[in-house]
Amino acid sequence: MSAAIIPPSQAGTSVSESAKASTMSSKDIGLYGMMIVAWGTSWIAMAHQVEIVPALITGVYRFTLAAAVTFLWALLGKYPLRFPLQVHLRLAMVGIFMFSSNFVMFYFAAGYIASGLMAVIFSLVSLFNIILSALFLGMRPTKLGMVGTVLGLSGIGLIFWPEISANVGDQGVLYGLGFGLGGTLLFCTGNILSVSNRKLDIPLISANCWCLTYGSLWLLCLALVLDVPFIMDWSAEYWIAMAWLVIMASVVAFWGYMTLLSSIGPARAGYLTVLFPVVALMLSTLFEGYQWSLWGLIGLAAIIAGNILVMRSGRKQAAV
Repeated sequence: MSAAIIPPSQAGTSVSESAKASTMSSKDIGLYGMMIVAWGTSWIAMAHQVEIVPALITGVYRFTLAAAVTFLWALLGKYPLRFPLQVHLRLAMVGIFMFSSNFVMFYFAAGYIASGLMAVIFSLVSLFNIILSALFLGMRPTKLGMVGTVLGLSGIGLIFWPEISANVGDQGVLYGLGFGLGGTLLFCTGNILSVSNRKLDIPLISANCWCLTYGSLWLLCLALVLDVPFIMDWSAEYWIAMAWLVIMASVVAFWGYMTLLSSIGPARAGYLTVLFPVVALMLSTLFEGYQWSLWGLIGLAAIIAGNILVMRSGRKQAAV
């Protein structure tokens, strides 16, 4: 199945086309759920890869393997892989920002903060996407969408406030927050670059092959320049986490996310990241003994309400 690499700008789009884009199909809903599970569980997997192997090297391993799997997918599906130099340059930029550097920043963050808190930081994608889309793409956010996003983010704050407040003044936590915010901003920048590449209109799998390849090459160059040692961790824990991150969190999830960007737009696609901390919170309850509180329940309700508002905002946006 072919898809444009990214959604069109709202500007210059007919009302009928906007209305079509604003409606979530059953496929969109299925992808939405898959993305929440795939990326929602990736944070705890990443936390199991920071003990021995440097973050940059783990990134090289992960995205090289992901690129190889995606190329196999492309070859079996007979997707085109030869493109002009200009196209490769554009895909390289997306690869650097969205398919490598952003996640390495979170590997660094994992050395300082809990996996659940990383998911909280990454949930800012929804708000950053709306702001950057308005600044650089002329895509005006609706009031309903903004209210829904703020409500969802506020809900996450309520859920994780006890953990955040308990670490006030801890310099390590500040480093973790800095790396996490940097990774989130890189990811959102990649989103905007992808939107500008919509006119390429190349198959999604083909684009992802090269984005992952250039992302891994970028990390390899950084590792060589910075003289980071290539250490290998042969433990089952490391490679089970790697398998999940390569197949689900990289290959499948990136395909799903880019497909959602194409069908429902960056604002609503980005909002699914608001739900990732819910998955992380469930995992913390099961494996880390997280204790639910009244504030946590109120926060979860706020996230659900915010999600509904953002979904409804697409209908109003079609009429703009």
